[in-house]
Amino acid sequence: MAGELPQSVIKRIIRQIGLQCAAKGQSVSETLVAFMVKAVVLDPRNDFSVDRILTENDTRDLIQLCVTRLLDTTNPSLSTIKMQVYFDMNYANRDELLSEQERVLEGKLAPVVRAITESGPRVQDEMENVYQKIVTYVLLRSGLGSPTDIEAVREVTAALQSVFPQAEMITFILLSKKDKEERLKDLAMLVTGIRLYNKQRQKGGSGIDDLPDILNEAIPSATRTLDERLNSCQLLAHRYTALLESMQEEPRRYSQLSFLKLREALFNVRQYEAFLCILQSNAIASAQEVESLNVQFKAAVMVLKNTVEDKTSIESKEVFPLFMELSKLWTSFQDEMLLLNFLTNMADNLQQFVEIQSQLFPEEMLKSLLEGVTVKSDEERIAETMGTRVNASDFKNQEWLFPETTDNFDELLIQYHGFCAHSIGVKGITLLGNPAVGILKHKGKYYVFSSKQAAYNFAQDPDKFIQLNIEKAKKNAELIQLLELHHQFEYLVPHAQVRNANRGSMKPTPKRESGTQTDTHILPPTIVTSYEWNEWELRRKAIKLANLRRKLTHAMQTDLSHMRRENFTQVYLPKDVGTQTKRDNSSNVPKPQIFLKGLRGGSSPTTHMVTVDLTRPLDET
Repeated sequence: MAGELPQSVIKRIIRQIGLQCAAKGQSVSETLVAFMVKAVVLDPRNDFSVDRILTENDTRDLIQLCVTRLLDTTNPSLSTIKMQVYFDMNYANRDELLSEQERVLEGKLAPVVRAITESGPRVQDEMENVYQKIVTYVLLRSGLGSPTDIEAVREVTAALQSVFPQAEMITFILLSKKDKEERLKDLAMLVTGIRLYNKQRQKGGSGIDDLPDILNEAIPSATRTLDERLNSCQLLAHRYTALLESMQEEPRRYSQLSFLKLREALFNVRQYEAFLCILQSNAIASAQEVESLNVQFKAAVMVLKNTVEDKTSIESKEVFPLFMELSKLWTSFQDEMLLLNFLTNMADNLQQFVEIQSQLFPEEMLKSLLEGVTVKSDEERIAETMGTRVNASDFKNQEWLFPETTDNFDELLIQYHGFCAHSIGVKGITLLGNPAVGILKHKGKYYVFSSKQAAYNFAQDPDKFIQLNIEKAKKNAELIQLLELHHQFEYLVPHAQVRNANRGSMKPTPKRESGTQTDTHILPPTIVTSYEWNEWELRRKAIKLANLRRKLTHAMQTDLSHMRRENFTQVYLPKDVGTQTKRDNSSNVPKPQIFLKGLRGGSSPTTHMVTVDLTRPLDET
């Protein structure tokens, strides 16, 4: 089996298929060839057994079958596989796209950043050169204008000088490389905020597009385009479904119409519908984000106007954060513009994979085939079955879930992308399931059905119908991604893995370096300290022991020592003790008040002086 072959053999097969297709004028990617190899090997009609290794003849047949299918441009199945491979290789969610854009921007700015951070200017001319490089960096970082636009360069230079004059270059040069890079990013945001504020005041803004107005016009237009394509795609799917059901009921009426081709065309439009729904949900999320950004941007501009206007001077710590916030909001507008362009390009490029529909089944042909056939939409089919539901008591060993008895009913992970689990394997068509009929929980997975009868039939033997669906996917490999059956087929192709639950064709097995370490001594150490390896050292110890054998120990007592014994005394340990020996006190002495009377004299010739003492006694103070 191909899954058991060495990687070198698989690569050789893929390379030979690619060369043969190129020789016949058809250029194919290695990813598409690998997917086609998987599809051919899985198809039981090609008789590639999983129990034996491919022989040379098997390899030759495999290459020939893959080349034949890749060159069949009238095959809807090939168009579906190409569409899946394209979407898997090119689609990225919001976070992935923005992180990749940031990585690309950092790569473009890397030479300028190195020229600024690694330079050590000493003279004035060199400093001016580095300063001009900072101006270029700010322009490129903000995306608001080109370094060749003289007016934009003047605006950036003026704004930069207001927050980072050339006199500060000496301080900038002394910073570390990391600090310089952070400083450059802050300067870029400050200058961008200043330019945006000046544009709002109509005092500048050269090279700055009005992104809010552009997005307000472009997003509704893109959403309408997606809606129109989605509606036409769904209409085509409803027609194909009705025609396939009619062919199963009246096979003689459509004897000249290929049932297999029509079914493959149905799978093609269903896959196109699934991808358009993903793009549409992204467009709706983008529209909501832009609406929120518009409100925040207007509020930020208003706060700046109230802070800056009618003031001759203002502190940098008060206004700089406002400019940086304005810059961040504008960067978010730029991100939304990038996302919108990405979604538009994806939707345009997906159209090429459904062009085969108009070639195989023109509008006039479909109208003639559908005469007397009732075409029902998915909504109409669901409405017809809303009044019927499974009676859980009819199945003792099965668990059925209903909206009123199940928490988070709408968030359950339904198998087969929400299609009826019974109709895929039995009828070979994709009918949208109605959860209101009842969701069957079988082995931890959830299944929906298009009708009550289909639910009852499936519940009789779920494993049987699950295996039927797997066999159907083996014959039509495009169903693996459409019905999200990657977990069923991962073991057949080791290098094929899904990116996540919403997308994924093939991806090399992730690898990483790993290491193991064991303990040097698992058991506790048992080192004998008395061990000696030196023979002469052992002899020395032996002689010493032999000499000790001839020694005697003598003991004696005297009259003064025979009654002695060991004595012990105990004392209290010193401790910290504090005493207070004096205190502060004060007293208040009365102020002397003594008055003399009669010093000026009087009518008599002699002077009589009288002393009056008004000082208060001590006991009264």
